[in-house]
Amino acid sequence: MKTITIGIMSQKQMRARTLAIARGKYKRRHGEPRIWFPSMRSVAEVLSDENRALLHVIRESQPGSLGELAQLTGRQLSNLSRTLKTMRNYGLVELRRGDGGKQLKPIVKATEFRILAAA
Repeated sequence: MKTITIGIMSQKQMRARTLAIARGKYKRRHGEPRIWFPSMRSVAEVLSDENRALLHVIRESQPGSLGELAQLTGRQLSNLSRTLKTMRNYGLVELRRGDGGKQLKPIVKATEFRILAAA
């Protein structure tokens, strides 16, 4: 499974970096994180023990829908949906339309993470 590199950088630093990239003054280096969090606390919330266990269940059981995943984990569908959307926003999971286009199928993009803090 792929390892995702996660960076930690303040909002102010992220904004300055984004503007520098847009102006062509900074080019992303090989191996540099593509996913950024504003604090270690926010990383810990998204990659909590419970959420890492959820990623493992998705990877191992490959549920065909969020409803199926809710049954496998015993979590409420609304809570599960909110958690997965947050993880999707950070690029940790993908939510694909299943057969017929009505149900969302969760797909794990990584189960190993490397965390780098900006200086």
